[in-house]
Amino acid sequence: MKLIAGNSNRRLSESIARKLSTSLARAEIKTFKDGEVFVEIQENVRGEDVFVLQSTSYPANNNLMELLITTDALSRASASRITAVIPYFGYARQDRKAGPRTPISAKLVANLITTAGADRVLTVDLHAGQIQGFFDIPTDNLYAVKEFERRIREIHNGDLGDVTVVSPDVGGVVRARALAKKLNDRPLAIVDKRREGPGLSEVMNIIGEVSGRHCVIFDDIVDSGGTLCNAAQALIDKGAKSVTACVTHGVLSDHAEQRVMKSDALTRLIITDSIEAPQEVAECPKIEQVSIATLLAEAIRRIANEESVSSLFD
Repeated sequence: MKLIAGNSNRRLSESIARKLSTSLARAEIKTFKDGEVFVEIQENVRGEDVFVLQSTSYPANNNLMELLITTDALSRASASRITAVIPYFGYARQDRKAGPRTPISAKLVANLITTAGADRVLTVDLHAGQIQGFFDIPTDNLYAVKEFERRIREIHNGDLGDVTVVSPDVGGVVRARALAKKLNDRPLAIVDKRREGPGLSEVMNIIGEVSGRHCVIFDDIVDSGGTLCNAAQALIDKGAKSVTACVTHGVLSDHAEQRVMKSDALTRLIITDSIEAPQEVAECPKIEQVSIATLLAEAIRRIANEESVSSLFD
């Protein structure tokens, strides 16, 4: 087994390698001044089981090309099996035609990864589970819910009696229910968002009882952070004691960490290290990270040993 890391998230890749008691394979992955990506695998990989570790986060297109070209290089170097380990799968929010004459970019990216030579895909918390069906190769979609469960239990010292799990929209109910079940079947609430008309701000209604409760918003992606902060304020307005947000992928674009910091309603934001946090995010007092390195390392170990990974989905 060999691990090769792209440039998108070196810290997570190195952590995974340590947990597998190995080191990252030598490879040169760089970008020329005109934007072209160059890859050279500097070890023999003929007949090897190779795992390429690369999130397709910002800059999404550059990181995607690194993944594709690295996969192609390994395929031409006669690797026996290539698994694309993509902790954060970019373009996942473009999983359907949202309007006329628009693309389904997630399907296009899936085709590109397969064409480049990947034999398997391993990812975490896809925005939409059906994206697994976009691939014509085996695809494992792991869940970071266990990492969040541990942290929430620590925050509340094991006393979960007044905790309510909140889905930020109707579409995330299944995800939120999974966390609520792990937290001793805590109650579930839903934020119902709607716009009264063009150009008018969102009106948020809360479905479920949150008054006097410690609310935990659970979602897969936080981008600009505006909707998250608004949802937290709506919960506080309904009488919630506190609001903690647990979000798998911290995209945090457009100075989102500043919005989180300025929000009086949001107590803390917990994200995973699926996307490498820039310095301003890492230094934000209200944002903390939990690692998915153990989860990914165990999945990689089982795949390499031809063992079942199904228990990791529980």
